[in-house]
Amino acid sequence: MSANLKYLSLGILVFQTTSLVLTMRYSRTFKEEGPRYLSSTAVVVAEILKIMACIVLVYKDSQCSLRALNRILRDEILNKPMETIKLAIPSGIYTLQNNLLYVALSNLDAATYQVTYQLKILTTALFSVSMLGKKLGVYQWLSLVILMAGVAFVQWPSDTQELDSKALSAGSQFVGLMAVLTACFSSGFAGVYFEKILKETKQSVWIRNIQLGFFGSVFGLMGVYVYDGELVSQNGFFQGYNRLTWAVVALQCLLPGSHPCNSSYFPIRLRPQACRQPHQSIGGAARRARREPAGLLRAQGGVAALHTVQMVENMNVQLKSLSM
Repeated sequence: MSANLKYLSLGILVFQTTSLVLTMRYSRTFKEEGPRYLSSTAVVVAEILKIMACIVLVYKDSQCSLRALNRILRDEILNKPMETIKLAIPSGIYTLQNNLLYVALSNLDAATYQVTYQLKILTTALFSVSMLGKKLGVYQWLSLVILMAGVAFVQWPSDTQELDSKALSAGSQFVGLMAVLTACFSSGFAGVYFEKILKETKQSVWIRNIQLGFFGSVFGLMGVYVYDGELVSQNGFFQGYNRLTWAVVALQCLLPGSHPCNSSYFPIRLRPQACRQPHQSIGGAARRARREPAGLLRAQGGVAALHTVQMVENMNVQLKSLSM
């Protein structure tokens, strides 16, 4: 694979990530006539779109055969209820995380949110050490401490705090900060838990995403009914939706969790032939990723703990180069 393609893919990934943050922030603060769209419904729509996208990918991997698609979905999802139920825990956490990110961006500016949300690297590393037995070196821990210090400096009061407070008068910065910190911890735990599940099974990533999307839609609809049921009954499920809203939903579908989302686990394979086997081992994909670090990207970090360690190792290289 040419280096240009790798850098192009990385550039597209960065562009999509930043676009999601900026458009989501703008959509939550833009003032227009009529009711604002409900973030809880946007989360549900994004999950449904993810399911549809993954079904299309499984259909393509099945040589575009509806019979083969039906067989795979039945054998891998319906006939394995225990394997499917395992995804309920990370799916519920991801759904909570997606809703929290809407709350955070409604109360924080995009730059503060983006920098603070990088604490998910620290939380993922901590959970990978405690749950998966990963070992980090001294330079890796030092890199994480520097990351934490950088986030603390971003939150440090400045002379422009009064102006920023006026600009963010529509919401509370404290609420936004708590929301993004909770999302960081939930992202770290769910990512490592999901990696543990992937290592124990041989189901394809697309099947796992369908399972995640199903539970995410169920939990999301429950949230809509509990928190926004009255508003939905008055103005409809798609109240306040416009082109900008659909752009946010589409970006969230491409980058779950985009994401936010991580929100969900949605890898981008730079080698198309690696996705042609719908039942390939995820452990094998992870081993190949260790040999080819640029060969596997995830919307929010690759196989969670593996790519967190890789990101920390990249920071270590930069630190060593500066110390020379």
